[in-house]
Amino acid sequence: MRIGDAAAAAGTTPRALRLYEERGLLPPPERTRTGQRRYTHRDVARVRIIRQLLALGLTIDDVRSSADRLHLIEGDTLPDYGTGVCASTSPVIRQRLAAMDAEIERLTDRRDRLAAQTARATGGRA
Repeated sequence: MRIGDAAAAAGTTPRALRLYEERGLLPPPERTRTGQRRYTHRDVARVRIIRQLLALGLTIDDVRSSADRLHLIEGDTLPDYGTGVCASTSPVIRQRLAAMDAEIERLTDRRDRLAAQTARATGGRA
């Protein structure tokens, strides 16, 4: 299938498919004699997996570090965490969780300081 059809089937855009290819998340697809990209249903399933991983908060770099194992996932849905490719990427996941926890802590601290400053400025009224 052509790039527009593959993107629509995966719920994304042709631009995203080109980005995933450029960043090493998606292997270069076969091309027609005229140079157009041709995607398979397996490529579409891989893009769906990539999108699920990105939606969970992983970065493109996180996913790229495990891109060589994405073909091990059957279908287009992430398996349970404790099995297969997800278990083998646990250091990446642990690092991303730690980064998220640090960001939550930073934002909570910033929110608390802003709330305290606002309370002082308004005499305790929010």
